[in-house]
Amino acid sequence: MSEHQLPTYFVSHGGGPWPWMLELHGTRYDALKAALEDMPRQLGATPKAVLVVTAHWEASPPRISSGAAPGMIYDYGGFPDYTYRIQYPAPGSPGVAARVQALLAGAGIAAELDAGRGYDHGTFSAMKPIYPEADVPIVQLSLKRGLDAAEHLAMGRALAPLRREGVLIVGSGLSYHNLRQFGAAGAAASHRFDAWLREAMALPPAERTARLLDWERAPAARLAHPREEHLLPLMVALGAAEGDAAANVYHEDDFMGGLAVSSFRFG
Repeated sequence: MSEHQLPTYFVSHGGGPWPWMLELHGTRYDALKAALEDMPRQLGATPKAVLVVTAHWEASPPRISSGAAPGMIYDYGGFPDYTYRIQYPAPGSPGVAARVQALLAGAGIAAELDAGRGYDHGTFSAMKPIYPEADVPIVQLSLKRGLDAAEHLAMGRALAPLRREGVLIVGSGLSYHNLRQFGAAGAAASHRFDAWLREAMALPPAERTARLLDWERAPAARLAHPREEHLLPLMVALGAAEGDAAANVYHEDDFMGGLAVSSFRFG
């Protein structure tokens, strides 16, 4: 796949271990599941690995999962007992992890390898519908503590060469993440912010980048993201494909009782 430049994605990964709970959710996750399942078709070929920038891991300096066989991290609470035993046994890729570290270092961004890090639900809940057989290697990249948008955009820029090396970059977060105002309570704020986000994505690249870096001025920005860890994976996906057009590949207006949520592809 070295001659083909892969797109990058920002996916809204849903709540908890939802792919293992579909019988309890009815049709709630049908649209998100369909959007994630369509990604292999959009790619046209299986990547050699996926780099997941996960909202559920923060470190300073950023850390990169480098184990060959990562375990599971059940970083949620209040779900059925069986969801604390589920497995997504995708292999890791020490080689890709080292390449990620080298690319970041080349841009002056220090990062550390973490051979013991397992898959958190920002990774396995997003990846299960995309590659249900868990047969594509996965490397996770943490956010950088401090949650500076420009620093995460720079991380994405540094990682852009991966797109020509067969590595799919997926930022896994949620376009609305205010757990104190979820469902109907967050509907108005989520719709205001999501409309702004989709409008920003349609702008020319330079204007789009400027608008997203200034995201705190968006309508309902801090109601949608009291803390921005679920938005910042978007900055990495954007940075790695900064000159490419964006496509809104998933959108719902009534997610989890009234929320507006979206996912995007760059390139």
